Amino acid sequence: MDPLTAEIQALKKSKKATILAHYYQEGEIQDLADFSGDSLALARAATKVDTPIIVFCGVHFMAETAKILNPEKTVLLPDLKAGCSLADSCPADKLARYQEMLRINGRKFQTVTYINSTAAVKALSDWVVTSGNAEEIVRRVPEDHEILFVPDRHLGHYLQEITGRKMIFWDGACMVHEIFSVGDLIAMKKKMPGSIVLAHPECPANVLEHSDFIGGTEAMIRHVGKFSEPKDFLVATEPNMMWQLQKRHPQHRYHGVPGITCACNKCPHMARNTLEKLRDCLISENPRVEWEPCFDQAGEVLRRSLLN
Repeated sequence: MDPLTAEIQALKKSKKATILAHYYQEGEIQDLADFSGDSLALARAATKVDTPIIVFCGVHFMAETAKILNPEKTVLLPDLKAGCSLADSCPADKLARYQEMLRINGRKFQTVTYINSTAAVKALSDWVVTSGNAEEIVRRVPEDHEILFVPDRHLGHYLQEITGRKMIFWDGACMVHEIFSVGDLIAMKKKMPGSIVLAHPECPANVLEHSDFIGGTEAMIRHVGKFSEPKDFLVATEPNMMWQLQKRHPQHRYHGVPGITCACNKCPHMARNTLEKLRDCLISENPRVEWEPCFDQAGEVLRRSLLN
């Protein structure tokens, strides 16, 4: 064990901290985590933590969710600037104005919000979904209501297609999933006949059309687990997901689908968290997520959507 890893392990023990890490974190951080998962699994895991400190290795909205579900705990985020392009695309004040406009025009709707959003936006919502439970939640919305789906238009269009529910879409998108190169994906499929394409539903329709399996990160792991013989998987999501796939199912070969402008297509927000910042936040117990007034209402929506 290298000195930095050993120091983090010692600090975690002395500070009585639990480390949660998203699958899009670097493998070296996932390796140190007490629990790794997707947004849904991490939200649920956060409610079962029995230590006084949670260190959330992910992005800001995820750490907010952990704090909302654990008001009495200290929730640390190694870098408070680890944001999310989807969350940024939907400011709460702008959403509130749009909802009011719809009501003035006599529209009867419920707001279904992707978890990649701020707590203030969650507080304005009827439901919060992840890629893991979105279809189930959408089917809960009464048929006599329209659905305002925010902020990810690509996930919204995918859900509209598989559920048959008409939706009003917010114009947001993930900066990572939106720029996968369809041309490179097609070329990779030709180069590797028999390969299997895994795509996250945040990807645009032109990528999903060329995919063999569409699902969130937990669903990808389950799907890959169905294949015992070695296969080539082309993975259209944040590339750190391949570390987790390789760890769980090492008999296969994993190939990241390139972005239009970058071969690696990594999330720059997730990449802000490093081992050094993880160590430093344990030492100082900062930066931390502080309680905000909107967290009470957001908590009601989160518990109804994710924990029941």
